Amino acid sequence: MNPLSRYDPIVEDPAAFHDACERPLPSVVRVNGIKATPDRIRRAFESAGVEFDPVGWHEGLFRLGEGESPGNSWPFVHGWVYGQEEVSAVPALALNPDPGERVLDCCAAPGSKTTQLAARMDDRGLLVGNDNNLGRLSALRSNAERCGVTNLAVTRADARNFSLKPFDGQPFDRTLVDVPCSCEGTIRKNPDALDNWSLDHVEGIAGVQKGVLERSIEITRPGGTVVYSTCTFAPEENEAILQHALENHDCRLLEYELPLEYVPGLTEWNGESFDDSMRRAKRIYPHHNDTGGFFCAKLEVAG
Repeated sequence: MNPLSRYDPIVEDPAAFHDACERPLPSVVRVNGIKATPDRIRRAFESAGVEFDPVGWHEGLFRLGEGESPGNSWPFVHGWVYGQEEVSAVPALALNPDPGERVLDCCAAPGSKTTQLAARMDDRGLLVGNDNNLGRLSALRSNAERCGVTNLAVTRADARNFSLKPFDGQPFDRTLVDVPCSCEGTIRKNPDALDNWSLDHVEGIAGVQKGVLERSIEITRPGGTVVYSTCTFAPEENEAILQHALENHDCRLLEYELPLEYVPGLTEWNGESFDDSMRRAKRIYPHHNDTGGFFCAKLEVAG
């Protein structure tokens, strides 16, 4: 049985959902605002003979033509663009950092969202990119260097016990919590993503996700913003994690604008009820916008 069939009761068109999950994912690049503009990328792709189309909901994203690879163009080599799945751009938009702020990306490698945050910060302020995987951290450093990021401090730590000591003990203004997950939403990019799927794995990784989100709330200043995101559909890894945070920490879910199709977060699943404010979270299914699957929620730390 396809593990994704468990979500048939919560998607409005199960047939379209499953059909979309079986189609290959379009290649997308994000314009790196530190080095380039959308107009500059249009001209560069045209001169290089790269087929592309703009993404309607975000001027800094371009879908590449069939057979095109993000890494095969000179704008990529020069750090003008970053190969990034379309809905992967959502968390940084929701976090919306300002130049000069203190921002943490607590599960940062290999760096797609980190470099996006740096560009939105105009490469100013403090941006900390943390991960506990040494091999992935080398990719983060390489990608940040290629993109011309200079405001980034790279750390290696388990995000569940991230320490503020190296940063003068001062909390962050905003924290991105894009946690490791069961990756169900990446099925279009990784057709074998669900080969080893099990409910035990989903429930096991949920414990890690709770710890990462809890620590992130603790190290974000009162009035600060925390964005929680996954590339999976499982309510056990999404709404249930947020519910745990709402019940154990002084925080609240915020509404935010998102200019693409989505559905609200769930208020119940398999007999479990969630806070009504969970509707402010956003579920993005592959058949909505011809993308991967994603979940994203925005929290405010009480202050």
